Amino acid sequence: MQEVVMFSGEWWSEPLGTWMAWTRATAAFFLFVFTAVTTMGVWEYFSPGGGPRRGIIGLDTTRGDRLFISLLGSAFIFLAWLGLMGPPLWAPLGIAILYMICVFLFV
Repeated sequence: MQEVVMFSGEWWSEPLGTWMAWTRATAAFFLFVFTAVTTMGVWEYFSPGGGPRRGIIGLDTTRGDRLFISLLGSAFIFLAWLGLMGPPLWAPLGIAILYMICVFLFV
C-alpha cells in the first residue's frame, strides 16, 4: 500500500469516509468560514456598529459587509482559476488572501 504524503494533492482530496463527500479541503474551507463568522460575531459583541465607512467603491460598508464581499470575491477567484487553469489551487489561495486583505483595507 502506498503511503500518502501529508499536504499533497492526494491527501487534501481523498474522501474522509463520512456521510457526505467530505475531503480535508472542504472541511478546512467550512472551518475557515465558521471561524470567520464566529470571530466577526464576537468582535461585533464587544465593539457594536461594525465600523461603517465609505470605501473606494462608494458604499458604506461594515465589517460584515466586507467579509461577505471578500468571501464572494474569493469564490469567483477560485471558480475562474479552476475554469481557466485547473488544479493545483495554491496560487488562487494566495490571490484570494491578498484580495481579502485589500477588501478589508480599502472597501
